[in-house]
Amino acid sequence: MPDRAVPSRRELPQLSADCARCFGLCCVALPFGRSAAFAFDKAAGEECRHLTVADTCGIHASLRADGMAGCTVFDCLGAGQQVAQVTYRGVSWRDAPGTATQMYAVLDVMRQLHEMLALLTQAAVVGAGAAPDGVRERLLDLVAGSPEEVLAADVGSLRGEVGDVLRGASARHRAGRDGAALAGADLVGADLRGRDLRYADLRGALALAARLDGCDLTGADLLGADLRDARLDGADLSGALFLLAPQVAAARGSATTRLPVGMVPPAHWR
Repeated sequence: MPDRAVPSRRELPQLSADCARCFGLCCVALPFGRSAAFAFDKAAGEECRHLTVADTCGIHASLRADGMAGCTVFDCLGAGQQVAQVTYRGVSWRDAPGTATQMYAVLDVMRQLHEMLALLTQAAVVGAGAAPDGVRERLLDLVAGSPEEVLAADVGSLRGEVGDVLRGASARHRAGRDGAALAGADLVGADLRGRDLRYADLRGALALAARLDGCDLTGADLLGADLRDARLDGADLSGALFLLAPQVAAARGSATTRLPVGMVPPAHWR
């Protein structure tokens, strides 16, 4: 394996995708079916027909035009490069084909671990305090661990612990604000323009194709909210809670959409 420094087991990994440091893992490991989001079927473990030998996308500049919109809304949250450069020390599935199946399984777990770290990082910003029983530290140990350690992670138990932290952080941040109670609500196609959604509980809400243009979502809990095709033109999400890049990429926004600090607008919004 290449001689390289391994990060500290307590170092926070990059939580946004850096495809240049990956092995095209999502383009091989993940399955998809022919649909409005994908132009053809691909099985798990099968190379996408557009993946080049340099592990780049041959149609990256025209993905949506070529029927591959699903690729533009996927974000590994940095799990791809973590698996490539840390877990497997820069040795790809092409160079060591015997590791491929395991590597794909590790990617699936790693993405979930990175998602939890991203959410805990947000919780700390809104004043959640330390996660109970050092769950953040355990996550950091896992993401820096061996393939076997990653695969042995009890993801369900970790999600439960992280969920408790996030619920507490959300409740404290929104306490006394009297925000709308819309957790798990069916808001498919709903016109929410003009509605006061500040400090609303929208976790798990189904907001597919909802009209949220111009809405102020300051303090709104968006954990797990389905925002596919939701209109966000002119919406203010800069102070929303637990909003992740894949949710934003699946929505329809523009240069007038305000996002949290550090979150980059998807290229297809421009």
